[in-house]
Amino acid sequence: MDKQQLSKDILKLVGGEENIDQVTHCMTRLRFNLNDNSKADKKTLQNTPGVMGVMINGGQFQIIIGNEVPKVYNALVGNMSKSPDGDTNVSTETKQKKNPLSALFDFISGVFTPILPAITGAGMIKGIVALLVTLGWMSETSSTYQILSAIGDGAFYFLPIILGISTARKLGSNMYIGAAIGASVLHPTITALLGTGEDVTFAGLPVVAATYSSSVIPILIAVWLASYVEKAVDKVTHASLKLIVVPTVTLLVIVPVTLIAVGPLGVIIGNGLTDGFSWLFNNTGLFAGLIIGGTFSLLIITGMHYALVPIMIGSIATLGYDYLIPMMMVANFAQAGSALGVSLKSKNKQTRSLAMSTSVTAFMGITEPAMYGVNMKYKKPFIAALIGAGIGGAFMSLFHTKAYVIGGLAGLSGIPMILGGTFVYAVIGLLIGTVAAVVLTYTLGFEEETAVEAPEAKQVDTAEGKAVNLQAAATNETGSAASVKIVGEEVSAEDQEVYSPITGEVKPLSAVNDPAFSEEIMGQGFAIQPSEGRVVSPINGTVFSLSKSGHAIGLVSDSGAEILIHIGIDTVKLKGQFFSPKVQAGARVSVGDLLMEFDREEIDKAGYETITPVIVTNMHQYGAIQSAGKTNVRETELIYTAKAL
Repeated sequence: MDKQQLSKDILKLVGGEENIDQVTHCMTRLRFNLNDNSKADKKTLQNTPGVMGVMINGGQFQIIIGNEVPKVYNALVGNMSKSPDGDTNVSTETKQKKNPLSALFDFISGVFTPILPAITGAGMIKGIVALLVTLGWMSETSSTYQILSAIGDGAFYFLPIILGISTARKLGSNMYIGAAIGASVLHPTITALLGTGEDVTFAGLPVVAATYSSSVIPILIAVWLASYVEKAVDKVTHASLKLIVVPTVTLLVIVPVTLIAVGPLGVIIGNGLTDGFSWLFNNTGLFAGLIIGGTFSLLIITGMHYALVPIMIGSIATLGYDYLIPMMMVANFAQAGSALGVSLKSKNKQTRSLAMSTSVTAFMGITEPAMYGVNMKYKKPFIAALIGAGIGGAFMSLFHTKAYVIGGLAGLSGIPMILGGTFVYAVIGLLIGTVAAVVLTYTLGFEEETAVEAPEAKQVDTAEGKAVNLQAAATNETGSAASVKIVGEEVSAEDQEVYSPITGEVKPLSAVNDPAFSEEIMGQGFAIQPSEGRVVSPINGTVFSLSKSGHAIGLVSDSGAEILIHIGIDTVKLKGQFFSPKVQAGARVSVGDLLMEFDREEIDKAGYETITPVIVTNMHQYGAIQSAGKTNVRETELIYTAKAL
């Protein structure tokens, strides 16, 4: 990687120096505050060699570079004539305002990502129950069926309470007030009162009858309004009275407003969106599937698919089925098919291996490695995937293919979602989309780059004063594996056991509220929700990078695995506050050696999540991540093994 050239390309493509208000970097990405995000050429940036991904999060323009980001940042700053901290003379009126659409997607993502495990678990149980009944292995009149159905339906029926908590957390307001709002509108007295059909009033104002169980939009709007009321009351209330006054006033204002105005409006909007998509699929034949299936991968790239999550959940909850989930599945299967086509067509051994491994993960529902690492890289395979998904989606739409529950990833693990009356058509549609993508990729072909560029090595001093050479000489455009040299001796990658650096709860990367991790753009592994504020070494090796803010640590193991430990989400903004590093870059470490201490409670109070991804960033050397199967771990317990190619 030519960092000077890359920095110049980035400077130009973000709209030039005059468009930069501020730029910083964290462990893996450049973070720009641009005066105008629209002036940045996001598409070209995404295809620039050395750039792993581009996203806009909370109005901040982020370019994912990886472990080399400090050098790219230094080169970028060296090409700028002003301070990267921004021009203090620039009027705040000229600075970039947060894009409302981007803010909306960020809001929806932040609300729904944390609750997906609950929704997914409940949905899988509903799918299993439906399968058992279909096979005749369980009677709908049995008590076992009723209990399992309650477990499956519980998360959906009480969805307003779950969403109340998640929405309040995303907005930085009190989560339990959010839960109380959801509980109020679901209270049996309210439900019975609104179900009588008689006129209901509150303080002389009419209350419109609406059904709040399983609803989505009303609670989102209600908690959003509550966040403003809560903050306004908090500002004018004496500290000694806040505990009593703030929640009391917030509930007294928001719950009636929700029942009188917000709730009915939210229900109308939610039902309108659900009914609109249902009409589209029921009345336009293959057209709906052709368009939505063929563009779903584009929605994922832009983050717009998050806007469809409430519609999917609302459809399942109110109608008992959803048309969009099969479209997402066929889009994923088509991406897997295109990667498989690349593997079959390629004449390069490393490309074949990379394409095949990413195809397998895409079939399981994790498409980002195939989409970003293979199909978009060679362009034509990505186009083939879009066409294949459109063809498969058209078939599904023609036969009104539905998903009946939400559960699992939109891959083979998500098959229970489509169990039901249209299951056969769903399977045929997935096969059509996959085969079409494979055939089109193989037929259209693609240009493989054969030049091998050996980027410069980076040196750090170990604790013993020896040099560790992390040389990515073979990491080239063909996806070849990197090698690691320790004191001049090359070590090939081997299976790498990764032990837990933190005591806490193990979570999938999909639970991380940051697309760079949840979509596995940076690498693969797991995340840990800490229960203690300590980080120890998960491997035997060397610390090759420690962020100035202390929130991220990079290590390289003796066998060549590059491990990133990223403490929290957006914690780079704390600028080192609450973090206490115990090692320096270059230190030799063994499993269990203390790397970092952090104040978990203070970070939470500051409004930042502490969930910590622990990932392998040089996944081109590894075929898969094998979980140790633990849901809770203590320091130094095995969490996963990276299996070498």
